Amino acid sequence: MLGLLSAEFPDITVSKIRFLESEGLIEPERSPSGYRKFAPADAERLRFILAAQRDHYLPLRVIKEHLDAVDRGQNPPPLGGRRRTPRGLVATDSVHEDTGDVRLTRRQLLDAAGIDPEVLGELEEFGLVSRVGGQYDGDALTIARAAAALRPFGFEPRHLRAVKAAADREVGLIEAAVAPTMRQRSPGAHARAAETAKEIASLSLKLHAALVSAGLRATLEP
Repeated sequence: MLGLLSAEFPDITVSKIRFLESEGLIEPERSPSGYRKFAPADAERLRFILAAQRDHYLPLRVIKEHLDAVDRGQNPPPLGGRRRTPRGLVATDSVHEDTGDVRLTRRQLLDAAGIDPEVLGELEEFGLVSRVGGQYDGDALTIARAAAALRPFGFEPRHLRAVKAAADREVGLIEAAVAPTMRQRSPGAHARAAETAKEIASLSLKLHAALVSAGLRATLEP
């Protein structure tokens, strides 16, 4: 099974497959001695689950509900497709494109991210998510969905404090870099500072991804 899926999903592991089985998303047959016996249908089901997590950041609960409906012979809407959403909430597949105008109530955020109130409470407690003017913005939704997708790997909100601390340090560096421009009184100074900050942030994200990749390669490669 790993051989079939690893090319498309490099992060797949035996532990991940067993976790999905323990959560009831897959049910491979067992030999008399207890070995798992995967059929082609199991491989396709796994491919569907992994793609839904990777491409749409969907929590396992939502994926399982979808698969359960299919198993019952129903025809649920495609995962990740555009669907009708509450007033003021954008479709989830467009959040990463433009989050500036997104405003969500607590209930809308819970539904869109597929998380429980307890998880949202922990995200707020550890400073990963906060309200802006009494509502949540698109960044809060993105963070909540990513946190939900990380939970199957054993990451709880408390584990993400280090990520938040690193992000705060990067924000501090960017703010220091654009501070001289922000202090200028010339027209358009704030706009130039904002554009510079976005460019630095983009470069910082690329650097961060490369450093993580290099670190994992040094750790995992023989």
